[in-house]
Amino acid sequence: MSSQNTIASEITLSGIGLHLGKMVNIKLKPAEVNTGIVFERIDADPVVKIKALYRNIGSTKRSTNLQKDTYEIHTIEHLLSALAALRVFNVVIEIDGPECPIFDGSAAPYFDAILKAGIKSLDKEVDYLSYNKPFTYIDEETGSRYKYLPSDTLRLNVLLDFPGKSIGKQFASLDSFDTYREEIAPARTFVFVNELEYLKNAGLIKGGSVDNAVVFAEKAYPIEALADLANKFNFEGEYLTEGQIINKGGLKFNNEPARHKLLDLLGDLTLAGMPVRGEITAEKPGHKSNLGFVEALMKHYKSIEKVIDKPFYDENVEPVLDTEDVKSYLPHRYPFLMVDKIIELGENRVVGIKNVTGNEGFFQGHFPGNPVFPGVLQMEGLAQTGGILALSKVEEPSLWDTYFLKMDNVKFKHIVRPGDTIMYKMELLSPIKRGIVYMKGTAYVGNKIVSEGELTARIMKRN
Repeated sequence: MSSQNTIASEITLSGIGLHLGKMVNIKLKPAEVNTGIVFERIDADPVVKIKALYRNIGSTKRSTNLQKDTYEIHTIEHLLSALAALRVFNVVIEIDGPECPIFDGSAAPYFDAILKAGIKSLDKEVDYLSYNKPFTYIDEETGSRYKYLPSDTLRLNVLLDFPGKSIGKQFASLDSFDTYREEIAPARTFVFVNELEYLKNAGLIKGGSVDNAVVFAEKAYPIEALADLANKFNFEGEYLTEGQIINKGGLKFNNEPARHKLLDLLGDLTLAGMPVRGEITAEKPGHKSNLGFVEALMKHYKSIEKVIDKPFYDENVEPVLDTEDVKSYLPHRYPFLMVDKIIELGENRVVGIKNVTGNEGFFQGHFPGNPVFPGVLQMEGLAQTGGILALSKVEEPSLWDTYFLKMDNVKFKHIVRPGDTIMYKMELLSPIKRGIVYMKGTAYVGNKIVSEGELTARIMKRN
């Protein structure tokens, strides 16, 4: 297993932002376990803190941008990519402006600065996002396509297919972070000449130049036209056309655009909030579709994670409490006893079983000819199961009652019908204090979660 690393010492960097064109200073500071990657706008009063998570993304127009209220932090992807490649999971990033420095348009300056500062191992293992089945995501708007395959490590493949001849079809891959510095980090961001006018009018690329981006053209530009472009878009220094590239020195790699898209993808993947293990193939990726993939990946992972955590039920094993034992804890009787037996009763968790039969009285009206087990009674079943855990901690539980106080984040996901067996899992979210019980409940039928919610109750001794 890997440790939750941070940086060994503080890092201070300064530079101009690509899109907003403002000079900005950033400071990377070591952080404790489970901090994650947190940006702090120190030019705000009070300081605005934004965690680098997909749900905190404000926009993805030509870069990945965090937002909280009216405060934004643009172009975070190159820094995040370098942090991911160096396995830095916990760091606080102070920034005094709205955008990270662009430097030369690559991740190499960030990578080198972090590597020089050193990596510090923390006494906590990393939780990885991974699972053992393929997963596909398609962004219908952009046509981007992502395929996840199980793997013990992170492997990335990127395929580009631009119209015209300047970029065309390209492929890049990363199988090991050991080669990231040489093969991926130096790859620069890129733009087409015919996009410059649009981006300028949109208030972007104010800090852009041929020193921090590769500029592609669909045609060769004569010297006079190059001079006009340089004057219009503030290109300084020497520039020339090598084929269809307006940059002195041309490309660093013949597939530099594909490598940079892979660099961006790695950075955007960190917004899952936990490192990914798996082989990901991205066709025509962009920031918008990258974040859509991350969100879909997390939702898929969370649903699988919940099922993975489903308790095991062996009908051949004697229950911890049978129906009569359950009745000794609860005053409920037919038709209101919603749990038949308890198969697990621990310090912080209890698991109950409910066999749903067609003889249940409520099926007469819910619904005639279409029997459906009411969702509210599933919550009642969870509450009764949780009540047994709470009452197991008092003397003479038959002299106590459990009362609902509230239900939060309740979701009903699948229909339950006669013949189903419901498994109720209740877990304490905090210690029981003054009779208040706060629990997370999940109801399963087979490998499906049929309902879930957070339930709060109070146990009180009967007068």
